[in-house]
Amino acid sequence: MGIVDTVKREFGKAIRPIRAGHEKVAVHRPELTAGASIEVSSTAFVEGGAIPRRYAGDGDDVSPALSWSRVPDRTRSVAVLCEDPDAPFPSPFVHWLVHGLPAMVHSLPEGVGKSATVPGVPAAHQGSNSGHDTGYMGPMPPPGHGVHHYYFQVFALDTALELDESPTRDELVRAMRGHVLASGSLVGTYVRE
Repeated sequence: MGIVDTVKREFGKAIRPIRAGHEKVAVHRPELTAGASIEVSSTAFVEGGAIPRRYAGDGDDVSPALSWSRVPDRTRSVAVLCEDPDAPFPSPFVHWLVHGLPAMVHSLPEGVGKSATVPGVPAAHQGSNSGHDTGYMGPMPPPGHGVHHYYFQVFALDTALELDESPTRDELVRAMRGHVLASGSLVGTYVRE
């Protein structure tokens, strides 16, 4: 390990206490919660388990396959949001945002890509991640910062949202207020020591 890697790791350790906070994740916001719960799963990792490097920013950086069930009958559209509340920022780091998924769609395949659209689902669009890019951005926390948690959240909505093709997290959250019928999440972890 070189001096640059050592400095990065030591810096990560120094800022380890600085984290956005799990309470700031969208699925924990009172205005986005509903009585019903969606079950979210992946073939890539289990609840609370480690996300394989294939899906990380320092790996192949491909989106994991996701699926969800128990979506209410009144659902008109579905949104997916992946956030890291352990990032050393005031707000969780956004890794993925998808909106406009039709109610009958109950999964996203592995490797959705980085374009504004979702292959095979013309009504769906991917929004901006915190890296200011469109599409999925895999986990890549600061070395030495400890374990980070990634909330893959699914929201069933009673409407089709009126959003630009590539909205930000804040725009998505504002548009979802008052329209969430059910929500759920799958949490995976990643660490770079």
